[in-house]
Amino acid sequence: MPFTIVIASYLEEEHVARIRATLPDARVLYDPALVAPPRYAADHTGRADFQRDAEGEQRFRSWLAEADVMYDVDRRIAPELPTIAPNLRWIQFTSSGIGVLVRDAGLDRAGITITNAAGIHAVPLAEHALLAMLYFTKDIPRRLAEQRAHHWERYCGRELRGQTVGVVGLGAVGREVARLARAVGLRTVGAKRTPADDPEALHVDRVYTNAQLHDMLPECDQLVLICPHTPETEGMIGARELALLPQGATLINIGRGALVQEDALLAALRSGHLGGAALDVAATEPLPHEHPFWDEPNVLITAHSASTVDKENERLTDLFCENLVRFRDGRPLRNLFEA
Repeated sequence: MPFTIVIASYLEEEHVARIRATLPDARVLYDPALVAPPRYAADHTGRADFQRDAEGEQRFRSWLAEADVMYDVDRRIAPELPTIAPNLRWIQFTSSGIGVLVRDAGLDRAGITITNAAGIHAVPLAEHALLAMLYFTKDIPRRLAEQRAHHWERYCGRELRGQTVGVVGLGAVGREVARLARAVGLRTVGAKRTPADDPEALHVDRVYTNAQLHDMLPECDQLVLICPHTPETEGMIGARELALLPQGATLINIGRGALVQEDALLAALRSGHLGGAALDVAATEPLPHEHPFWDEPNVLITAHSASTVDKENERLTDLFCENLVRFRDGRPLRNLFEA
């Protein structure tokens, strides 16, 4: 029996057409007027002030009542899905770090198969991590200040090659960070929750477990955080961990803001122990206007946007279409979320 697919966040028509063509017998329900308008390319949350009118809300909920599959969710009504979408069997999310949302909405207890976007953002995030390493190693904040001051003075810089980068979290993104770092001549080490028998498969010279993090940190000229926010990882980088990093090290957080104790990070930056911090994420987002990070000269802030590029919806649609065929055929789906 053909099943019903509801697309619950903005998607370009060319990608909607690809979904329809993948399973011509499926019923694909999508109307851009019923989802929040995007603020930029590949925006899956949309404008905060968006509201469907009464007729649109009724129509959207009637779709959910029939849905077997959802491409993304409307975050505002996610907790209602087990009730208003009784036939729902699978949700394909458009982001990777969905654990908090899934648990808070109770979707992990609703008997619904959930897949995430793990790996979709590996290339842009790895490129961003490399940018951050170069940004601070080449002392770009000082160079920009001198340019603004019209000040010409020669200086001696540093090389990135030969430094050691430590990657905390060796999933698809972490592995791509390590692979790219190796390609430009860095030594790579990594930490993950469980032991690994083959570091080479992860593009690192040595693998530590998260419990051995303190042994790894003294090696890391560059520290990249790309692990999920869980009770075990919350606040994992504090004053003690930052003190273990070499003088002048850089911290690059492309995971979740809650991984870092921000007061300790600020103190390490102001003391000069850390050479810089590239923060794509923050404990509170948006970062409050009055937060001191904004004005720190050795902080790079990128507003949780390092993963978002113009090819994202194309890659997400590739993943969704592959999983649709797997779903139809009763085969295991890619990127299964584990609570």
